[in-house]
Amino acid sequence: MLNPLRQVLNEAADRFDFRTPFDSVKQLKTKRTDVDPFTLAEVKQILDTVRPDFRHYFTVRFFTGLRTGEVDGLQWKYVDFDNRLILVRETIVGGEEEYTKTDGSQRDIQMSQLVFDALQAQFEATGKLGKFVFCNRLGTPLDHKNVTNRVWYPLLRHLNLKQRRPYQCRHTAATLWLASGEAPEWIARQLGHTTTEMLFRVYSRYVPNLTRRDGSAFERLITQTLGTQLLPVKTAPAEEAEQEAELLAENAAQGGDHE
Repeated sequence: MLNPLRQVLNEAADRFDFRTPFDSVKQLKTKRTDVDPFTLAEVKQILDTVRPDFRHYFTVRFFTGLRTGEVDGLQWKYVDFDNRLILVRETIVGGEEEYTKTDGSQRDIQMSQLVFDALQAQFEATGKLGKFVFCNRLGTPLDHKNVTNRVWYPLLRHLNLKQRRPYQCRHTAATLWLASGEAPEWIARQLGHTTTEMLFRVYSRYVPNLTRRDGSAFERLITQTLGTQLLPVKTAPAEEAEQEAELLAENAAQGGDHE
């Protein structure tokens, strides 16, 4: 409600040359949606159980990190099978085709073999219906609310999985990429982030649980590279006492001071 009001007042201020009263209005705080990705086992469970006509749809969502509007607005002209790329150029918002969320959201997503196979199979099903990859029988884009309420939530209840928004598919892709050891810069590009800052801030806490990394990899690197050359030689207590006695005797014989 405040966003349209701000736009109206700012437009009026520009046209009639006065200071917009919205300058003193603060944005309301919105509740932050927590990241709650699926495990790989849960992803397999979902894809094995979902309706066949939606299996390719959710395969693409789980393994590309596409936003809801991006996957619903994906057109065949933006699917490059030859180079195995998904070109994110447009999105669907409120049933209308629009420019992507930001300039940074314009990106080329590399297809894994799983995604490549899913899209080729999808082309056999909807390639002749219209320009949209995922569409209804009339060739028009899917209604994300209809998909969520009639397909997604019933599926999660059937599998006894925690109810989560379909947007968690995007978060799942990010955490799986991180867990597999992909370069953070590459992951950020796949997600449409201009930097890796958000990537580490939002997703990094899931990586230790997924990869079981606890510093042992660094330990192996140091051991393999340096061996034990830099490690102190530890002697037994009896040997230490004997060495100390010999040192004291030598000092006494020389009549010198030893610090």
